[in-house]
Amino acid sequence: MVELLKLLLEICRFKKAPQDLPYSVGLLKMLIAIDLVVSFVMINFELTTLRALLEAVVGLLLILLSGWVTVYFSGKQQRFCQTASALIGVDALIGFYAIPALATMATGNNSALVFWVMFGLMIWHWAVTGHIIRHAIDKSLAFGLGLAFLYIVASYKVIAFLFPEVGGAN
Repeated sequence: MVELLKLLLEICRFKKAPQDLPYSVGLLKMLIAIDLVVSFVMINFELTTLRALLEAVVGLLLILLSGWVTVYFSGKQQRFCQTASALIGVDALIGFYAIPALATMATGNNSALVFWVMFGLMIWHWAVTGHIIRHAIDKSLAFGLGLAFLYIVASYKVIAFLFPEVGGAN
């Protein structure tokens, strides 16, 4: 587990790529479970338990779908397991780093520091996702960042459509 964490950190530092992860369906399943827990904790600060769980599952499905679509249309379907493992592992890791800031925001402390920490984590997540996509489909970083940006915008739109806020209340 420590080696996996080191490898995911190296991916987050742009020193490794998804193909450096072992090709393992078991690893992918484990990372899915970890990401669901982390995502649930992140979302549960603001929402009911059921809604947080549903949003976490939808978010995970969107990551898996975007990874599959990306490798499928590039003709590199054999890279799906490692690409999905990298995308999900990085999502869980960066999400874990975001939990203290989200907890601070949930208490009503929306300081500039918390804003900038969250903004930095979002930019970092986008950049690492672009890095993973670039390596998964053998394209430029700019292309990977573009696809990552499209994924982020689309996922926010899907979540907003499926889980609309009624009158600004949860």
